[in-house]
Amino acid sequence: MATKIDKEACREAYNLVRDDGSAVIWVTFKYDGSTIVPGEQGAEYQDFIQQCTDDVRMFAFVRFTTGDAMSKRSKFALITWIGENVSGLQRAKTGTDKTLVKEVVQNFAKEFVISDRKELEEDFIKNELKKAGGANYDAQTE
Repeated sequence: MATKIDKEACREAYNLVRDDGSAVIWVTFKYDGSTIVPGEQGAEYQDFIQQCTDDVRMFAFVRFTTGDAMSKRSKFALITWIGENVSGLQRAKTGTDKTLVKEVVQNFAKEFVISDRKELEEDFIKNELKKAGGANYDAQTE
């Protein structure tokens, strides 16, 4: 059966993360049968990491504050999490299902496909976003 996405509900969750006035910095998009729907959301990145278990596949949209002494700004990441115990067929399907998520989640600095919890570390993601962000005035003080 072909996967569908609840565009309206997912768009609402996406906009919560994009809103600088919102405390929500992450939201997951998970499978409810063959439909992708908004999952959990939160204000602490560590709470998001707890959602990433070995038997789950999901997508997440996360806001990070990056920058340097000269400017702080929000950067967004689209993370595809595929747990180690997810079957090969589901792994493959996740790649094609991501196109549905990208119909809603359109603005992000970098995309990640992660199966290893070490790669979920906040510093790792922030460093990758920093590299994607261009000018880095912190380099002058290193």
